[in-house]
Amino acid sequence: MSLMKYNPRGMTPWFDFDRLFDEFDRGFGLTPARGESRAWAPAVDIYEDDKEIVVSADLPQMEEKDLNVRVEDNHLYIQGERKFENEEKKDNYHRVERRYGSFQRTFALPDTVDADKIEAKYDKGVLKVHLPKVEKPANARAIPIKK
Repeated sequence: MSLMKYNPRGMTPWFDFDRLFDEFDRGFGLTPARGESRAWAPAVDIYEDDKEIVVSADLPQMEEKDLNVRVEDNHLYIQGERKFENEEKKDNYHRVERRYGSFQRTFALPDTVDADKIEAKYDKGVLKVHLPKVEKPANARAIPIKK
């Protein structure tokens, strides 16, 4: 005896209504799928060592003038806009998967970051924000435990 996968739709395992309506909503593959947003956000790597935390964002086809990096209320904000510029006017696009438009990424900063010494560098489509660490947070203190 073989096991069959449970199908909550009963007798219609060959026809997936959810997929049909999902395809209809998406324009049959021409717009983002369910769960995808039309806006885009750059891919970001965050790594750290003993001296600093580095936030590295992939921002291809962008210029420095289109980026805004700021620290406010213990948060790092990376904002920008990638514009769609079609230089090849003779070609018709049938599908555009790369995202264009405005984006904002926000990261909460730990108390160990020295906000006054943060630096950002942009080279070859990669933004790197260097967040140097302080030895100890200025307002940290040990609390003795009493019996």
